[in-house]
Amino acid sequence: MSDLEILDIMYITFQMAVRLTMPFLLVSMVVGVIIAIFQAATQINEQTLTFVPKFLSILAVMGFLGSSILVMLQDFLRQMVGLMTGG
Repeated sequence: MSDLEILDIMYITFQMAVRLTMPFLLVSMVVGVIIAIFQAATQINEQTLTFVPKFLSILAVMGFLGSSILVMLQDFLRQMVGLMTGG
């Protein structure tokens, strides 16, 4: 493998990691901001209050996007195996 092929693999891997994690991170951030606004408005300073809503929202995202994430991972794995075998 040449240096350019390795850089291409690293770039593709980074793009895949961003595509897989971004929905979870965005939903978690939005829920966190909403709960922070609620806590500021009600002056409830409980640190554990954000855990359950974030967890449930991440589970909901996983339920909605789980199959498409699995398809993306399968395609990525096929592409990497193809590159390893020289095809």
